[in-house]
Amino acid sequence: MAYDWITDALEETWASVQALLRDRPPGAYDSPTPCPGWSVRDVLSHLLGIEVWLRGGVVPTLDGPMPSYVKNAMGEFNEAFIVAHRGEPGPEVLAQFRVAAATSIGALRALSDEEWEVVGWSPEGERPYHRFMETRVLDSWIHLQDIRDALLEPADDHGPGEEIVVNRFESSLPYVVGRKMAAPDGTLVRVTLTGRLARSVLIEVVGDRAKAVASSSEPPSLEVTTPVALFWRRAAGRISAGAFLGASATEVRGDRELARRFGDALAIMI
Repeated sequence: MAYDWITDALEETWASVQALLRDRPPGAYDSPTPCPGWSVRDVLSHLLGIEVWLRGGVVPTLDGPMPSYVKNAMGEFNEAFIVAHRGEPGPEVLAQFRVAAATSIGALRALSDEEWEVVGWSPEGERPYHRFMETRVLDSWIHLQDIRDALLEPADDHGPGEEIVVNRFESSLPYVVGRKMAAPDGTLVRVTLTGRLARSVLIEVVGDRAKAVASSSEPPSLEVTTPVALFWRRAAGRISAGAFLGASATEVRGDRELARRFGDALAIMI
């Protein structure tokens, strides 16, 4: 099938979440994650809730004021599932997630190529279903790393989830440079990533639009060289712009103000 690679990435990522939490004591689920206000249990409840909802489940009723970290309607949606599971032992939430993940993978394996192409709701707006499910990989893989960080067990993860994440963040660079930075006409920004998924991307601003180009006769206005892991962590909002640009493994050349604006604008994950 044309989109088995998305299902494979989801299955591997969710299996990694389950393996990471298997046999953990209940107290481990209370560990705070890099997501403001969210524990390991909360991250797991978020992943569980989305899959339950996608398979026809009802969004729990949420009463009372929203926490300060809830910024939008999607945040309220997520919070409803998180609050609904906060009173449950972590291993019970994991057991529910195991069932929901298996159900979702089965449903995805049964889709025809045409069904993957159907346009409908997604967190990014109206998109083909395969784009939505690719976003599920992005969200799930980043949250796998959140759980690892919370448990003080960070690890390299070079599976298909990482490739999807890095490719998606790379594809957002014209938006970062052109829209979020509002870089002026003629700006050239080169982003070089080092590591297993190494690549070099050149973004050029022409008029009010930015696009990736193969080369340019002009020197870049800004060059940022950084490891893949620092790139995705900043793009996912897991480290600050200062930590990203100031890391010993990050090299910045060129316009310092553009560098500051790039670091600020790179956080793009909803």
